[in-house]
Amino acid sequence: MDNPLKEAIILAGGLGTRLQGVLADVPKPMAMVAEKPFLSYLLDYCHDAKIEKVVLAVGYKYEVIQRFYGNHYKDMLLEYAIEQEPLGTGGAIWNAFQYIATDTALLLNGDSVFFVDVQKFYLNHIQNKADISLALKPMKDFDRYGTVGLSQNKICSFREKQPTKQGTINAGVYLINKNIIHKYPQKDKFSFEKDILEKYIQQIDLIGFVDEGYFIDIGIPEDFERAQKELRELFIQ
Repeated sequence: MDNPLKEAIILAGGLGTRLQGVLADVPKPMAMVAEKPFLSYLLDYCHDAKIEKVVLAVGYKYEVIQRFYGNHYKDMLLEYAIEQEPLGTGGAIWNAFQYIATDTALLLNGDSVFFVDVQKFYLNHIQNKADISLALKPMKDFDRYGTVGLSQNKICSFREKQPTKQGTINAGVYLINKNIIHKYPQKDKFSFEKDILEKYIQQIDLIGFVDEGYFIDIGIPEDFERAQKELRELFIQ
């Protein structure tokens, strides 16, 4: 491929409000899961995908992350896009893209992992001439997530959270073309999901990529505890 994917952004500014009972006073991505910070699983995922640079979009107690990781992780360069005040997911992404030099970046949420094959995901993004691609996880019997409607590969709807027997969810892994971030200017603080994806669903080429890879979101205590067991088992040597 002429233009391999080289850069990633991780949204690492979360406070972990719902995890206060189990989380030390650190940013949510620094929650310890199976003896290492959750953020390390995301960085390992980027490293395995041959990413060369990761921009960490940080805010709350960002110094904790900066002190722990410094400017490199394995052979990847780390840069920090610091929010002086909460910017919402959209503002954080816009801010982080100031550090992205290439045309397309991988974007990960800092409180969930979805082990998608990044190279297949990227090839699908290129072949479909997508502006933004979303990695989608099929799930059964859930009420914690909204669902995403697909027409062939194109995303045609976002449905609110409700009890659902079967559907595909937005699993927090994206490919985003840099030019699309600047095409729809927003105020500093805004939601990427509401103010970009949902608002411009007709104007943007939004492509879904369905994958059965392992997924977990540590945002609530029950799933945080489940992650301790499952990630340990997945990465046991």
